[in-house]
Amino acid sequence: MPPTDRFVISFAAEPPQDSLPYGRWAETLRGHFLVAVRAIETEGETLGEPGEIRWFPDRTYSGRTYVPATARTSEGFEVFGFVSFTEGGESAGPSEFDAVADYTSELAESNPDWKLDLSDEVIGSWRGESGNRAEITLVWGVPMIPGGAVVTAELANLAVDQCAVVEERFFTLVAPDNYRGDYLEVKLWGGRGELLAVESLYVED
Repeated sequence: MPPTDRFVISFAAEPPQDSLPYGRWAETLRGHFLVAVRAIETEGETLGEPGEIRWFPDRTYSGRTYVPATARTSEGFEVFGFVSFTEGGESAGPSEFDAVADYTSELAESNPDWKLDLSDEVIGSWRGESGNRAEITLVWGVPMIPGGAVVTAELANLAVDQCAVVEERFFTLVAPDNYRGDYLEVKLWGGRGELLAVESLYVED
C-alpha cells in the first residue's frame, strides 16, 4: 500500500471483553456511578432520583476499562457518564475505580429526527504530526432505527474504531476526535453492509 497522508491513531482500544454488567458486578458499578451523579453541579436544577441504569459495552484503552452508563431521573432528566477501573489480573479484581457523570434535558423522544442517541466524553489525548493533538473520545449510544449491526467512528472518512451493536441496542466506541480540523462522525451499518445512519458529535445551531 502507498503511504497515507492521514496518519492518526486508529483502533487503539480493545474490543468489548465482557457481557453487559449484571448482578453483583452491576451493583458495584452502580454505586460508583451514583457517587458521580450526586456530585454533578446542576446550577439550581433538581435532577431527581436516577432510575434503572442502562449499561453499555466495555472498552479498554491505555490500561483502563470504561463502562458507560445512562439513566433517566424522576424529574425527567437523563444522567450519563461512565465508570472506569484498572484490571487487577487473574488473582485480583478491578481496582482504582473512577466515575464521571453529567446530565441533559435533551431526550431522544423529544427529537424524532435523531437516528442515533449519542453521548461522549474526552478521556485522553494523542499527539500526532507537527504537534497536532487529537482528543481521544469515548462515545456510547443507542440506535433509534432498527436493523443496525455495526457502528463505526470515522475521521475524515477514515474508520478509526468500530463496535458491534449489542442486542441491537447498545454500542461503545473509543476514537480520536478534533484532529487537524477533522471531527468524528458515527455511522450505523446494517448486517449486509448498508449504511443506515450518520450522526456527528456536534450539534449545528
